[in-house]
Amino acid sequence: MIVVLAGGVGAARFLEGLVQVAPPEEIVAIINTGDDMVFHGLHVSPDIDIVTYTLAGIVDESQGWGVRDDTTHTLSMLAQLGAETWFKLGDRDLAVHIRRTELLRAGWTLSEVTDAFRRALKVGVRLLPMSDDQVATEICTPVGWLHFQQYLVQRRARDEVLGVRFIGIDRARPAPGVIEALQQADAVIIAPSNPVVSVGTILAVPGMRDAVTSTPAPVVAVSPIVAGAPIKGPAAPLMRAVGLDVSARGVAVCYRGVIDTLIIDQADAGLADEIRAFGIEVVVTDTIMHGRAAKRRLAETTLSAARTATRRRP
Repeated sequence: MIVVLAGGVGAARFLEGLVQVAPPEEIVAIINTGDDMVFHGLHVSPDIDIVTYTLAGIVDESQGWGVRDDTTHTLSMLAQLGAETWFKLGDRDLAVHIRRTELLRAGWTLSEVTDAFRRALKVGVRLLPMSDDQVATEICTPVGWLHFQQYLVQRRARDEVLGVRFIGIDRARPAPGVIEALQQADAVIIAPSNPVVSVGTILAVPGMRDAVTSTPAPVVAVSPIVAGAPIKGPAAPLMRAVGLDVSARGVAVCYRGVIDTLIIDQADAGLADEIRAFGIEVVVTDTIMHGRAAKRRLAETTLSAARTATRRRP
């Protein structure tokens, strides 16, 4: 079994490659839920939905999120009625949120809803929320604390980042099946997701970091930073805010003690020896996932690194 710690777009694209080289039913994705938020009275799980839509083959690839060829008639009417519509939700996308909210109110857990939806959409990979408990990632800015979606989407990540916190994390528990998957894994992969507010949120769930560091499986991470910049998203200001270099070296510092091997892009080959000095093995390859073949090659390289990894965690 291959276990992947996953955020949104980067993780979804990596998983697209992984299902080309490993049976989907042998893959488990543990997905960040710190970005979840209520819009128009509906529970929206952005990272879960991005991964689900991508693996179902219905994602809007031009954006990396949402449903391909979706319409926005409902959102237009909401705007006409005076609602805030800064978070774009397509009509088919809204159907998912309506049904999710209905089931949650009926007593289902987020894990149960997520599993039902991935089966309905014929996704073979098992998808697990990091927790069934509510956690909210918030960003400290000069205008105050903002929910991550407000910072990223509503305000377009233009505010200076002064800090990050995870509301409710102290009371959160890993979702059913999460710890067992990590204990039974043949390989654990940290996808190329934001190390601070995607993977960082997952690892902040009580018991999660210990489960990753104690797994007998090799732990391999793919750097989301290439040549000093993130492939997508606001990782740079968030990394700087928590004292990390915006580089593959900064990613290594963030994951030090958690991983055995770090996959970095060939543009960052010059950092390999510095990273090895942290006790982390390094594999250099092309990590840019443009197209189906590139996603497959990165997944193959990552699995190969896992097969040959030597335990370097304490």
